[in-house]
Amino acid sequence: MSPLEIIAVAVSIVGIWLTAKRRMLCWPVNLLACALYFKIFLDVRLYADMVLQVLFCIALIYGWFQWVWGRADSGEVRVLPLTRASALAGLTAGAVAAIAIGWFMHRFTDAALPWMDAALSSFSIVAQYWTARRHAASWLLWIVVDIIYVGMFAFKHLWLTAGLYGAMCLLAVLGYRRWRWSQTLS
Repeated sequence: MSPLEIIAVAVSIVGIWLTAKRRMLCWPVNLLACALYFKIFLDVRLYADMVLQVLFCIALIYGWFQWVWGRADSGEVRVLPLTRASALAGLTAGAVAAIAIGWFMHRFTDAALPWMDAALSSFSIVAQYWTARRHAASWLLWIVVDIIYVGMFAFKHLWLTAGLYGAMCLLAVLGYRRWRWSQTLS
């Protein structure tokens, strides 16, 4: 557990909490968390997760704009339903990307857990895209991904980060409940 990991955990918790509350400040806070975790994942050779942080930064900027444009007249960020077709397309894209990235990481790098790292990274991008598009279902995918991340980070002895992902599971439950409630009011 390094001082950098401690700071990254604190910033991440604040960012996820702000996202669950649908606060615009979540975007710059989450960008900072990505930058911190980029360095941490580089240090422990979780390369797909390191690249994931770069992709998250791009997705966060996209999401920021989506949320600015997706506000109701009241200024509240609107939550939209996820269609079955979009859900299937997202999950299929996540699976295909996981296989492709996993194969590449296994074959050409010294990645510690290439297949798991690739799968979690791929489905995290799907979840982040769904979050940016304001779908309550994004939180369900985050719950599944975060539970598996807890195990991976514990295996890599990133105990504080494993704890963070455990807390993120709880925040995802909160986010799902709040977003579903908001969606039913729309």
